[in-house]
Amino acid sequence: MADAFGAWHIGQVIRAYRHHPFHGSRPLSQELVAGWLGLTQTQLSRIESGPPVKDLNKLIAWARTLNIPADLLWFKLPEVEASTPTARRPPLARIVPEIGSGRSVLPPIDAYAASLSGPDELEHVTVALDDARRYLDGSVVDYFRQQLHRSKTDDGAFGPARALPMVLGILRAIAQHARDVTPDLRPRLLALGADSAEFAGWLYRDLEDPASAAYWYDRAMEWAQAANDTAMQGYVLLKKSQMAFDQRDAYRVSMLAEAAQHGPWQLPIKIRAEVTQQEALGMAMLGEPMSAIERKIDESCRLLTEASPDDEAGLSGAYFTAETLSLRCAACYTEAGKPAQAATMFDEVISRGTLSRRDVGFFNARRATALALSGEPDEAAAVGLASVRVAQETHSERTMRVLGEVVRTLEPWSSRPGPRALREAVVA
Repeated sequence: MADAFGAWHIGQVIRAYRHHPFHGSRPLSQELVAGWLGLTQTQLSRIESGPPVKDLNKLIAWARTLNIPADLLWFKLPEVEASTPTARRPPLARIVPEIGSGRSVLPPIDAYAASLSGPDELEHVTVALDDARRYLDGSVVDYFRQQLHRSKTDDGAFGPARALPMVLGILRAIAQHARDVTPDLRPRLLALGADSAEFAGWLYRDLEDPASAAYWYDRAMEWAQAANDTAMQGYVLLKKSQMAFDQRDAYRVSMLAEAAQHGPWQLPIKIRAEVTQQEALGMAMLGEPMSAIERKIDESCRLLTEASPDDEAGLSGAYFTAETLSLRCAACYTEAGKPAQAATMFDEVISRGTLSRRDVGFFNARRATALALSGEPDEAAAVGLASVRVAQETHSERTMRVLGEVVRTLEPWSSRPGPRALREAVVA
């Protein structure tokens, strides 16, 4: 560790940190530590083996995440208010084990400490996981669910890098202790694990890490089956269909959506509406007639209007609204060769100001795609530039991928100032 600090190379410091014997006989994996730092495994590998990082903001953020003492660093950390506890990690940090290892690791969840309910609650969680069979009760499961909900809120506002560490911590705790809890509690814990794993799959999708996303979707399916949560099984198939759309695999989009629709489960009506819309998207990608696609869209709209307030809770949540459906339908019109109509639909929803910041960036990228395909290069470039700024702030690699597609579509107009500025921003 001393040699690593002497080299003034944060990558060497992180590698030394991962291999420190404090963590046990095996080093911490790059994937694990990368998740704490808001990076992918590939990015961390480059940082560890590449030239020294000189971006002071990154150096400060990573040093704080790993709780590196300020007196060991070759750069100064900004002053921290005296009311902010920095001398020790919050008790919750002790409870999250690495999957399958039987030993605890320390995820970077200090940022949450100030907003947690208090030391008594944290101590209850810590004790519960030290002796899971005796103490892990419904209140701890509820506590984890609250943290999952908070992470979902953080994702919409700040992007996946903010939400992922806590979610991975929840998943590791569940994986470590599912076998130790009482039989009557295990289904609840596994159902929470399925929900958390599905959300982790989404976060890795937004980070453009499809291998990790697929891994967590598979874990979500396993835990849903173990918990006898049949609706979650259908929901995971829907999410796999949506990931297939990210990968431009029209057959899997259609096949997985149909599987979600016709499986041996009863989906909440809002999820049925979402699945029906996904079927329409698959039909558009496969070149089905517009009349058939619009019939499927109409069916989705009808289902959504039939949803009751009870559908706001549980699996379906409140996220699939009329606005969400309009955005998804706009994607259908883009795929069906009607980009001008799609661009108008995207604009109508975005202009209402009700979307999360990350979603504004993403759907502006989709809108820029539709505008480019409509032969509106200057407007497409202006919308795309606004999307770039949000994507950078929220670390949405998925948005950047879509913007790369916009740049390629605008290639015939590459000499114009707007498309040229967008290409430079995306490349940078």
